[in-house]
Amino acid sequence: MRDEAHSAEVTDAPEDRPSRLGRRAMLGLSAAGLGGLSLGALAFRPVEDQVDYLTQKVSRASKPSQLKITDMRVAVLKGVPFTSPVVRISTNQGISGYGEVRDDADKRYALELKNRLVGQNPCNVEKLFKRIKQFGNHGRRGGGVSGVEMALWDLAGKAYGVPVFQMLGGAYRRKIRLYTDTTESEDPKEYASRMKDRVDKGFTFLKMDLGIELIAKKPGTIVGKGLWKGNLEQYDETPGGYGQTEHNFTMVQVTDKGIDLMAEYVEAVRDAVGYDIPLGMDHTGHFDVNTAIRLARRFEKYNLAWMEDLVPWQYTDDWKEITAAINVPTMTGEDIYGLEAFRKLCDADAVDIIQPDPATAGGILETKRIGDYAREKGKPMPLHYAGSPVGAMASAHIAAASENFIALEYHATDVPFWNDLVDQDEPLMEKGWYHLTDKPGLGIEMDEKEMEKHLADGEKLFAPTPEWDKKVTHDRTWS
Repeated sequence: MRDEAHSAEVTDAPEDRPSRLGRRAMLGLSAAGLGGLSLGALAFRPVEDQVDYLTQKVSRASKPSQLKITDMRVAVLKGVPFTSPVVRISTNQGISGYGEVRDDADKRYALELKNRLVGQNPCNVEKLFKRIKQFGNHGRRGGGVSGVEMALWDLAGKAYGVPVFQMLGGAYRRKIRLYTDTTESEDPKEYASRMKDRVDKGFTFLKMDLGIELIAKKPGTIVGKGLWKGNLEQYDETPGGYGQTEHNFTMVQVTDKGIDLMAEYVEAVRDAVGYDIPLGMDHTGHFDVNTAIRLARRFEKYNLAWMEDLVPWQYTDDWKEITAAINVPTMTGEDIYGLEAFRKLCDADAVDIIQPDPATAGGILETKRIGDYAREKGKPMPLHYAGSPVGAMASAHIAAASENFIALEYHATDVPFWNDLVDQDEPLMEKGWYHLTDKPGLGIEMDEKEMEKHLADGEKLFAPTPEWDKKVTHDRTWS
């Protein structure tokens, strides 16, 4: 798609100027007028001018070897369902590529990479990824590198006219199964009703969040609650608070009474959706390994698809202990950056399932590598994702090209404008599935007018970023 907003920037590049006719022969042909130039008059021009004139309406965005990055900007969306910085990389041939930084991450994680990319050919994705990989890290810090890498793949696909999954080796599937969750409720029946509504919408895979905060108000359920003044909110940002303290260090335990009350929620959901639907579990709380084992054993009868992030991902020995002690599949990975840490988990057989988030793990190719390595170890790979259609489609292409893929998270069931962010007639998500086409790159173009309606407070739509143009550091990691 022609990027009209950057037409001046595009035409400054020598390889993208419309033709030599426009520079050299315009005066000679002006009397006849370009629109009414006769074939007879054209015959007296040099052959190169004849070719330029006759092909002046042909797209010039078809020279991948001459493609160059000219600019990178970010638009920060809100409520999709979280904050999502969308990256747009522009080129000298008028095509743009989109990527996405991890949900609730800082746009500067991507912008700091701009001066290391401008002037480069975006089709050299792996080469550029290795150049910027050192600037990513676990958690949201991986989002900048990952979002940029997605945009590079989008550009490469558009330049060569093929979908990303084809460049990854082809598709195992074109329909991408989604899993979804719902908001919590302190009423187990209401919680179950919300989950059943997801099934009625067409979803064939579910996940439920079941935090101990749901039962913490009832006496005799939580040991150690007083240490945190009763605030057991997992996402509390208070420095040194429960939400910022790793599981083993909270001294929180759940009593038998508390575990039984939590089981009532799972029982209600299973009664509502049945056992034909896989049901995972996440966000149970910050408590020790022993409590995690006791809780998981209580839930074995419900045949959960997985129990996720029972302890932080980096505690490999704790994961091995939990996995060996229970008959519920264990899973982690959404905050891991790069193949190296996933390799350690897989080699230790510490978890049953790995779940990278492409917007943290390193983008499209790195996540594909992670999945392939897990496949060698006999481990399936669902994908975590909670952002806009940009990262969703990047994840879908990985899912299409990965043999051991299971399901991709869809976190936007309650976001009414989510599909509107894409400039196409048919919805991206339909009845619990994405359907990939042969459209090049990620297969989508964003509706930037719609995006502008949903910008985060104080943000502008792809505002210029000249402050990130100059490179001031020496990046080599070896001497």
